[in-house]
Amino acid sequence: MPESSARLAALLGADPWRRPLLRAVAALGLPDAWIGAGFVRDATWDALHGRPASPPAGDVDVVWFGPDAPSAAADRAIEARLREMAPGPDWSVTNQARMHGRNGDPPYRDTEDALRHWPETATAVAAQWNGAAVRVLAPLGLSDLLGGVLRPGPRFTGAKRALFEERVAAKRWRSRWPLLRDG
Repeated sequence: MPESSARLAALLGADPWRRPLLRAVAALGLPDAWIGAGFVRDATWDALHGRPASPPAGDVDVVWFGPDAPSAAADRAIEARLREMAPGPDWSVTNQARMHGRNGDPPYRDTEDALRHWPETATAVAAQWNGAAVRVLAPLGLSDLLGGVLRPGPRFTGAKRALFEERVAAKRWRSRWPLLRDG
């Protein structure tokens, strides 16, 4: 495991709020299941700013890839199971096997491929509990996340860059984490 992945895995594995949530998702046995987006990003940027671990703010984005069960109803059922197992967070489960249609992309091959299509490089990172430790998935790399860099993902440049800028402004990342810088 590269040093940056190991550092991020250690940060998430030591987080008393996130480790149990990672274990809950792993207990479901979903194929290619990870928790991503703000769950990973917020913890990392809080650490970058010297803040202690805190519960995830907003929803906890569980992404998985099950081509044989692509319905939204299946995702809602998984959310209900997670609320029973680990009440408190706002669980948001999405089977990435159907998201290409909503996003106007060719079908995704797996969760890693889906993350390549996310709006920001620092958000296109996910983690999972592998039975003994945290594993990190970062198809666009970790340098922006770990360096506090705001940069659009490859699919959000050119005409789609405005969508990236709108997300950054709406989520108030620059005011929440003043050390962030543009990439």
